Amino acid sequence: MIPSHAVGRFWRAMPFWMSVLMAPLALIGAMVGGWTVILLPLYGLVMVTILDKIEGLNEENADPETGVEQLFWYRLVTIIWAPLQFVTLFGLIAYVTRSDHLSTLETVVLFYGLGVMTGAIGIVYSHELLHQRNNFERWLGDILLAMVLYSHFRSEHLLVHHWDVGTPKDAVTAKYNEGFHRFFFRVLRDCPRSAWRAEVRMLARRKLGPLSRRNPFWRYWALQALMLALALIIGGWVGLALFLWQALVAVWLLELTNYVEHYGLTRKYLGHGKFEHVKPHHSWNASQTASNWLLINLQRHSDHHYKPDRRFPLLQTYDESEAPQLPYGYPLMGAIAMVPPVWRRMMNPRVRRWRKMYYPEITDWAPYKTGRHVD
Repeated sequence: MIPSHAVGRFWRAMPFWMSVLMAPLALIGAMVGGWTVILLPLYGLVMVTILDKIEGLNEENADPETGVEQLFWYRLVTIIWAPLQFVTLFGLIAYVTRSDHLSTLETVVLFYGLGVMTGAIGIVYSHELLHQRNNFERWLGDILLAMVLYSHFRSEHLLVHHWDVGTPKDAVTAKYNEGFHRFFFRVLRDCPRSAWRAEVRMLARRKLGPLSRRNPFWRYWALQALMLALALIIGGWVGLALFLWQALVAVWLLELTNYVEHYGLTRKYLGHGKFEHVKPHHSWNASQTASNWLLINLQRHSDHHYKPDRRFPLLQTYDESEAPQLPYGYPLMGAIAMVPPVWRRMMNPRVRRWRKMYYPEITDWAPYKTGRHVD
């Protein structure tokens, strides 16, 4: 007989498994075609936003001291996702390139939806896995990132973003008044370089050169080359093009999320090249229920940066006195960010209120935009 407490944990974890429904939706779109090719983006972007409105906010916090042995059902969905995504992605490349019932437009839309899945779910799950200390989960995270050709994200996120968030050194902290499109091309240019430099510095501390076999970029390139080769072998040049298309969509969604998470928020400069420690108020917080189910509490981003080692079920949410709040969940906020004038109209007043609330003593914010601080 299964203990009642184990059954309770199972049911509490089930809402975070809503991502698994995306795999059969992708299959339906590929087999049926027509309007069904939009099921994935409808589910991942539109339906979740509607559910957010229905479900409202979830401001309950789990006990952060809960042991990892009690989180089995939460962890399991992140562990099974890599093989599930692998089979779905390459299975659909094989199926679509060998069938002729989908038009070109239907195929493009279908793989846009796959990019929504590999970005909104795959990269988010890889983010959770890469923050863990055991090699198995980290390898799964690497595999997920390789499927969207963004393996450097591991180094950039762990060695740059978490250290430099809210400072001019962090490329993915969106500047006040910076539109998403400019931000997107800037991070595509800057993040691979900053990730490489961070790893080279780590190697230098061990008295190793940049071409050492311990440089993880060798692993990144090998995994990405394997994914590209598989797409080409399975689906030919069309399969490779579809793989590249879904990867672009996934990366776009990741950086759209990065843009939303830190827009306009900066850490106070203390002089001599130092900034204050990261606090919950240096990330936007969102307590919308359904989008936190789908994104495994990524929207509790204030606590993630404050306590990066916490697994997703234990992340805490904050009220407005402790962290700035987004008006909507990430899917809707991302859509708004795609229209910079609307985004600025909504978010700039919130950034200005944040500045007055947390840093009333700072009257000149120009150095935080330019990155030139004078001691």
